[in-house]
Amino acid sequence: MSLLQKERMKQKQNFKGRVLQVVQQIPKGSVLSYKQVAKLAGNEKACRAVGKILNKNKDYAKIPCHRVIRSDGTLGGYNRGTALKGKLLRSERKI
Repeated sequence: MSLLQKERMKQKQNFKGRVLQVVQQIPKGSVLSYKQVAKLAGNEKACRAVGKILNKNKDYAKIPCHRVIRSDGTLGGYNRGTALKGKLLRSERKI
């Protein structure tokens, strides 16, 4: 692996860590958009990357990825199904 490839991998890992940290801090009953999360993690244009990162989340208790929605206010995707995402958000009285 070249030095450039290693640096790119490191940047991706750092961004992923920042995304997870931002999402971890979303309080119950609140939501952020994918774009807001991307901006807070340091790259406003990486909202699709945020979705990909959250799609791989398996630690639902620690990383509440259901609290991330689309900029237009619709649910967006969820790796456990959008029906469950809606149910979780309704239980938190946000939508």
